[in-house]
Amino acid sequence: MSSQADFDELLAVLDLDRLDDDTFVGSHPSKNPVRTFGGQMMAQAFVAASRSLRHPTPPSALSVHFIAGGDPALDLEFHVVRLRDERRFANRRVDVMQKGQLLTTAMVSYLSGGKGLEHGVEPPPLDDPLTVPPIDDLLRGYEQVVPHFANASRPIEWRYTNDPAWIMRDKGEKLTHNRVWMKAHGALPDDPVLHTAAMVYSSDTTVLDSIITTHGLSWGHDRIFAVTTNHSVWFHRQVRFDDWVLYSTTSPVAADSRGLGTGHFFDRSGLPLATVVQEGIVKHFPGRVTASG
Repeated sequence: MSSQADFDELLAVLDLDRLDDDTFVGSHPSKNPVRTFGGQMMAQAFVAASRSLRHPTPPSALSVHFIAGGDPALDLEFHVVRLRDERRFANRRVDVMQKGQLLTTAMVSYLSGGKGLEHGVEPPPLDDPLTVPPIDDLLRGYEQVVPHFANASRPIEWRYTNDPAWIMRDKGEKLTHNRVWMKAHGALPDDPVLHTAAMVYSSDTTVLDSIITTHGLSWGHDRIFAVTTNHSVWFHRQVRFDDWVLYSTTSPVAADSRGLGTGHFFDRSGLPLATVVQEGIVKHFPGRVTASG
């Protein structure tokens, strides 16, 4: 399947079926991991919350806790709870369910604050995204090392500004940051909810990489178990996700088999668009992966 077809499928899964004012149903794409991709659930939950607003209000924050894994063979139900509904402020809780089981709970805040003080974290060096190779070039020759990446759905275009983990590992290096240019693999509708949802979807990719690259490890090469436990996004400015944005991530701490990945999205001019913090359980079992796994 082409990247354009993968992008069309992403738009389809973000186009939730509305059963009533506060209940939505979402599908899965045709290519899935063993469990529902967390970024997909977060993006769909954000869409459900946003479609329930009485007044169009920009989002300010999203906080998600993952409780159980989803089955890609089944649709997802999104139950919206209206916690606050005013002209400039709104709060929603979205419970993601399957067959009566709670998979994920998302809290979404909306705030129209208006003009005020402004400052922001300085962006890293912003190489032109068209001067760095696309992800397919970086996967060539590593299809058997990281098959989950090589065979994954590609609705979002990725362009690393540094060596990804699997190449870094081959070079025997370590890296305390990861920086990836991203944009949708097609033109998004002129709907800010969908542009933000695409960013939320993408925020669940590469953010834990710096936990392992800090130690010179890589998915595929090394025996690593990783699962996300919670994920938060703070929205600073409206994103246009069919133009390039830079996702710059680091890991400030890892302890007790848990690690934090933190990141910022920047537009091409260097303005910070969003801040991300994700916690994951990350376990490393020393000894390289063999052909038999």
